[in-house]
Amino acid sequence: MMDVVRRRRPVGRDVAAVWVWRLVREPFTAQTWRRTAYAVTALPVGAVCVPLAATGLPTGRWQRGLARRLLGAEIPGGPRTGLVHALVALPLNLISALVTLYGWSIVPMNLGWPLRAGGDPAGAWGGPTFAGAWAFHAIVGGLGFLLLMPCVVRALTGLQLRWARTALA
Repeated sequence: MMDVVRRRRPVGRDVAAVWVWRLVREPFTAQTWRRTAYAVTALPVGAVCVPLAATGLPTGRWQRGLARRLLGAEIPGGPRTGLVHALVALPLNLISALVTLYGWSIVPMNLGWPLRAGGDPAGAWGGPTFAGAWAFHAIVGGLGFLLLMPCVVRALTGLQLRWARTALA
């Protein structure tokens, strides 16, 4: 038998490197964009489901299908109408859609800060120079929100999914 000598890497360094890699990679994963799509589309689907469920149509199936397709979550349930879910989830869906759309729109808005109208660097954060104002907006507003928004969207869709499991199951 042959002995194999393995070198151990420092554990703390590997954990930090993995954490940083996941943080940087997260905005570019398909799962993040499916969550974003769910946070945005749950509002119009829920708004359509309210009047249809009031007439007795089984809209719970549509809401479970949306969660299954975009979040990969199986929500067991029968042919409930989904009216309670649609009514109570409407404010949460509205908040989720607004926060998601606004948060993601901040990224290109700040990366392209020089293209915005009225972008006077003298009074802007990072000013008074043009390069300083652009760098501040790009780093803090652009890259900062690019790394922050996947966490925000994950939290919002987690709340939406928790309510869907409670009301539709």
